[in-house]
Amino acid sequence: MGEYSHTLDSKNRLTLPSRMREEMGDRAVLVKSIDRCVSVYNTDAWAAYTAKLEALPATEARVLKRFIYSSAYEAELDSQGRILIPASLCQYAGLEKNIKIIGAGDHVELWNESLWEENLQATDTAAMETLMIKLGF
Repeated sequence: MGEYSHTLDSKNRLTLPSRMREEMGDRAVLVKSIDRCVSVYNTDAWAAYTAKLEALPATEARVLKRFIYSSAYEAELDSQGRILIPASLCQYAGLEKNIKIIGAGDHVELWNESLWEENLQATDTAAMETLMIKLGF
């Protein structure tokens, strides 16, 4: 949970907030998100995510599986709580110096700060309310 502002160092390492590090453990999986950010899963959440992915019909989900699996990287958190973000994921999500780290339920998302702000500004709360009603929330 939460939203944090952090900076990416010159080696593409990012320090995760201490609260998130505790839940992440010492290993994580980083993967492209459809929303042009990087999703970070702990190993248990990644296993649950991929189990759902593998349960989908192969012919219908093959493009989705390629998108996800081809961009997935295992990473270890170092002793200072930093995680190395591969250059390809930084490029995909436009991750530069200023990063927004947000909690997203079963995972964490890493956003280019400007893109995150644009995303927030574009949020249509009325449409969100309609969706919540539709989903029975």
